[in-house]
Amino acid sequence: MKITGVKAVYPKWQNLPEGVWQSHFWQIIVEIRTDQGTIGLGYGGGGQPAVEIINTHYKELLIGSDLGSVDDIEAIWNKIYFKSIPYGRTGIPIMALSAVDIALWDLLAKAQSIPVYELLGGVTKSKVRAYASSNNFEREKEAGFTAVKFSTTWNNDAHGYEYAESIASKARTVFGPDALVMADCYMSWDYEVAINMARVMSPHNLYWFEDILTPNHLDELSKIRPFIKPILLAGGEHEFGHYGFADIGKNHSLDIWQPDLTWCGGFTAGKRIMEIAAKYNIPVVPHRGGEIWGLHFIAATSCDDLAETHPDRWHTNSNKLWIDEPIPHNGYLSLPDRPGFGVSVNEHML
Repeated sequence: MKITGVKAVYPKWQNLPEGVWQSHFWQIIVEIRTDQGTIGLGYGGGGQPAVEIINTHYKELLIGSDLGSVDDIEAIWNKIYFKSIPYGRTGIPIMALSAVDIALWDLLAKAQSIPVYELLGGVTKSKVRAYASSNNFEREKEAGFTAVKFSTTWNNDAHGYEYAESIASKARTVFGPDALVMADCYMSWDYEVAINMARVMSPHNLYWFEDILTPNHLDELSKIRPFIKPILLAGGEHEFGHYGFADIGKNHSLDIWQPDLTWCGGFTAGKRIMEIAAKYNIPVVPHRGGEIWGLHFIAATSCDDLAETHPDRWHTNSNKLWIDEPIPHNGYLSLPDRPGFGVSVNEHML
């Protein structure tokens, strides 16, 4: 079959946080059609600039392309990546490519009347353990989660260590000794803060510190790793493509890799990242892995059995973009068996 139509749209997001990048460049939708009438839906970052890239340059590259196999998807990925090098390689162009790539995987699976995870070789996990990104510990414990990640950014406050330790202590108390407890630092720490945080949080047996520095500090991250053990160093959500993760591997910067499939280049880049991770014996836990794209990927690959979810989003009535997307039950996510990713888009948000 041949690609005959490409259209990207920036949804009508409501109540996005103000003063941060998400208020301008949040997630987009891509629809790709073929001459056989099959439609694939994709999801990526980059906001209106990504929409413009897809509806102009990427569309020109896509129209008329053959699509009948995973090899065809990889060929399309390679073509778009190469043709966009003068302005691409990272950032919004790769976020746009992620959306296109995910739409192609959805389209191919629908054409074959199978779930996307079958294109990846079939499920290796019948259900996936979910973790809650939330500081509402009592609610998440009641919902059945056995793993939680709390947010703790550093503001150079005199009581910063005491405050962070109190959050870790509460999480461990609420969830008990056997739960996984992680901390998301969102690029706000430095070498000294990381070492001190590892010391003050040591009684609470944290699993990982996430994104303590920016992606530009690979050398510094590799130096921090041995000094925070047994806490692991996780990150990679802001890295782009398998080339970026190859650099992380060469520098031995992280213990756990967290590519975001809607930002890093889609499933095609994700598969290549998995191959590089295997060479370094690094576990992979995709960022926002509890979204339907991550769920299919985790279930059918050697990713760790751990998927990030954001329960706060289920407790609001706005921004429900995807219909029939699974939510956890007793701390686990189950896979849909419908063709493609098994979800449809809420047309009221387009």
